[in-house]
Amino acid sequence: MRTATRLWATILVAVSLIWTPPAARAAVLIRDAAIEHALSELARPVLNAAGLSPGRVQVLVVRDSSLNAFVVDNRHIFIHSGMLLRMKDAEMLQSVIAHEAAHIANGHILRRGLNAGMANTVAGLGIALAAAVAMAGQPEAAAGLGAGMSGSASRVFMSHTRAEESAADASGLRYMARAGVPPGAFADVMEMFRGQEVLSSGRQDPYARTHPLTRDRLRAIEARVAALDRQTAAPDSNADYWYARATGKLSAFLRAPGWTLPRLDDSLTPDIALMRKAVAYHRMPDAARAIAAVDELARMRPQDPFVHELRGQILLESRRTGAAVAAYRRAAELAPENAMVLAGMGRALLAAGRPGAALDVLERARAQDFRDPRMLRDLGGAYAQRDRPGMAALITAERYALIGRLEDAEINARRAENLLPRGSSAWLRAQDVVSATEAELDKRR
Repeated sequence: MRTATRLWATILVAVSLIWTPPAARAAVLIRDAAIEHALSELARPVLNAAGLSPGRVQVLVVRDSSLNAFVVDNRHIFIHSGMLLRMKDAEMLQSVIAHEAAHIANGHILRRGLNAGMANTVAGLGIALAAAVAMAGQPEAAAGLGAGMSGSASRVFMSHTRAEESAADASGLRYMARAGVPPGAFADVMEMFRGQEVLSSGRQDPYARTHPLTRDRLRAIEARVAALDRQTAAPDSNADYWYARATGKLSAFLRAPGWTLPRLDDSLTPDIALMRKAVAYHRMPDAARAIAAVDELARMRPQDPFVHELRGQILLESRRTGAAVAAYRRAAELAPENAMVLAGMGRALLAAGRPGAALDVLERARAQDFRDPRMLRDLGGAYAQRDRPGMAALITAERYALIGRLEDAEINARRAENLLPRGSSAWLRAQDVVSATEAELDKRR
């Protein structure tokens, strides 16, 4: 974007909650190709150890300074940005991922009655994420929110039981040992929450509310860690790099440039320092220095698609549209299946006045990952510019459903139904949105 105030739109997507106790707040997903790739690298050995497919379980970041991590289905692990930045090393972050993976592998979500298929629909995922954040962030309103939701959904977002936590602790620690992650890192994470159980719910970190802590549980974890420490496999030497890269970019966007720039020498590697430098100058904004830094980074890592993706973003938001298209095209050549790289290329093409080309690229991005509301916004705009109002209405309905604005989603989906050929695949998608949103809204009335 063109100002520091609006910059966050480059990697953030607001998810508006429609349950409305007065204190309800918005949730924000941080969708960034480089950060998510780094998290996937950190998660891969742990997920493999858990018997879960790294290609099917994705780690996503919620912008929230509090400490929490949670699952809402069997395909996503959500981690608060505050939790991510509070971890001292890669092993602590991997231990959190291992614990949440254990909730999936042990079937805790499915046993609560959640339809595993909800992660495959825009409305289902939007409802699930909004409910989870509302429950964690507004404990005093949880009962009221649950009353307005389906019984299965309300059960999912209440706290894990002590039995589930004990089972997830045991399984997660085994996964860590198999993956070469020192199990003691999980004990370090738990130490962060020691004493939380004696606080009132409003003063506890969300993680302590949704993952009950007791002295017995902490002692059991310490005993399991002691038993497993000697069984740990060789650690992954790349974990520290991917952790530093994810947290380096995240902190550069979340924190003021005046915080980032004096700390560049603390970066693990020169490329991470340059990345942080480019982001900090971009946020100031100082386009010339930002572009110089990211150009130097691209020369250092010419085969890194996420470097070219960042370069495209900085160029696009510095109004250098033609150069941005070229940078995104190079990123897409290096990572042709990465949905967010494709979404960025589509956004640049749209800004360059090429809606037809943008439409093709954005549809490819949607086919890879529908969970990016900004991509859906751009795709809807491309359809509108190509004079296809039915598809524009459908994509708009799906975007609203994903961010939890179900009434707006229903309105646009009904409009799409009237404009699209009856029985077509797009018409059926519009019907799916109508059915899901109508059913959920009826439960709340």
